[in-house]
Amino acid sequence: MQVSHMARAVSGSFDDPNLVSVAGLVPVMKLAEKAGLRALAQRWLSVPTDKGANAGLKVASLVGGMVAGADSIDDMALLRHGGMRKLFNACYAPSTLGSFLRSFTFGHVRQLDAVASRFLGNLTEHTPLLVNDNDNGYVFLDVDDTIIEVHGYQKQGSGYGYSGVRGLNALLATLKTSSSAPIVVAQRLRRGACGSPRGAGKLTSDALATIKRLRGTNTARILARFDSAFYGYATINAAIKAGAAVSVTARMDPAIKRAIGTIPDGGWEAIEYTDAIYDETSKTWISNAEVAEIAFTAFTSRKKSEHIIGRLVVRRIPELNKKAGADQPTLFDTHRFHAFFTTSDLDTVTADKTHRGHAIIEQVNADLKGSALAHLPSGVFTANAAWLTLAAMAFNLTRAAATVAGTGLAKATTATIRRKLISIPARIATSARRISLHLPMDWPWKTGWTVLFDRAGPPIATTT
Repeated sequence: MQVSHMARAVSGSFDDPNLVSVAGLVPVMKLAEKAGLRALAQRWLSVPTDKGANAGLKVASLVGGMVAGADSIDDMALLRHGGMRKLFNACYAPSTLGSFLRSFTFGHVRQLDAVASRFLGNLTEHTPLLVNDNDNGYVFLDVDDTIIEVHGYQKQGSGYGYSGVRGLNALLATLKTSSSAPIVVAQRLRRGACGSPRGAGKLTSDALATIKRLRGTNTARILARFDSAFYGYATINAAIKAGAAVSVTARMDPAIKRAIGTIPDGGWEAIEYTDAIYDETSKTWISNAEVAEIAFTAFTSRKKSEHIIGRLVVRRIPELNKKAGADQPTLFDTHRFHAFFTTSDLDTVTADKTHRGHAIIEQVNADLKGSALAHLPSGVFTANAAWLTLAAMAFNLTRAAATVAGTGLAKATTATIRRKLISIPARIATSARRISLHLPMDWPWKTGWTVLFDRAGPPIATTT
């Protein structure tokens, strides 16, 4: 592609009051309205004074801005360009939305969590957001935390966590089925120096309560998956108490090593990975390994009533001996072991494959950091906590819109969905009190946008 050689014929001026750059917000926010976003926020939020007035509209504005690509309070100005006021009511200034967020207390953040949970439930009723056709009958709850980097010392609660980066710690719980992309069912912002398992038991309980309320998952079995940072009684017991099976990476403590030592040589089963796995320790790609399992009781150092009975599934891969030459083989093979504790009824190979699927939550972390969580925009901790919840709501709304649109977007990233469905320029025309959107001719993803527009209930005519 080359810029036209007739440069003199090209000019630019920001003077058209009938243009918008994010026409995809129209059907997406209609879908949010249908799912009760504004009404739920208006009902449940009790932010005081004039800062909390019209809470429903302000929450909808913040979510809409994030869907359109805002990753800071200043970016909310994109809601006020061109003809946006002809398409949406109450296009608030960024300063107004910032004052609203800074008025939140911890209690208001929990109220917003309740809004997010109910909003997600409504989305699942109006869209095919959750589809599960897995013969094993499990849906997967994945819990993990991530550090969101911040700069400067004015961010309340910021500190150096396990990553060595100054930031705040976001604890997330996602729900995934065999046929759908992950959605965020619970979230919590914590101080940067917080340990990973802190508060994870409560978050797990909240997430499982939300999952059980969601349409289509009330009869499905739930498998809660964790990495080794969450291998502790509080978190695992919370999941089991709520009726879920667990699959958690085990730390290589003496009890785990003794259990692995009791596995007989004939108890190992060879497996091959469909896709090679990159091993961080050896810095190599691995395509085969061996797995075995043994009965195991976790947390035997606690009182007997708190022992948890399950299985220890172990994967071993050959340890590469860099010192051994071609003419000097090793006397015996050595291996590195990776173990996880599970209470599921899956067979050994399936349990190992299923547990490795926990890594998909890292994609959610990266997706959020590439969109609304690129920044935590306020110096006030509770404002940032509210921002995290709003980001999760925007993430789920974007996913819901993509599932309605179809055309292979159900598992796409937020950036891809935004590029194809949201960030579409349009010219507004009015006639006889009717608004028409004139969209670009030959837009490659016209079909998906039209399907989404029709499903959301179009009050506006479109012309392409």
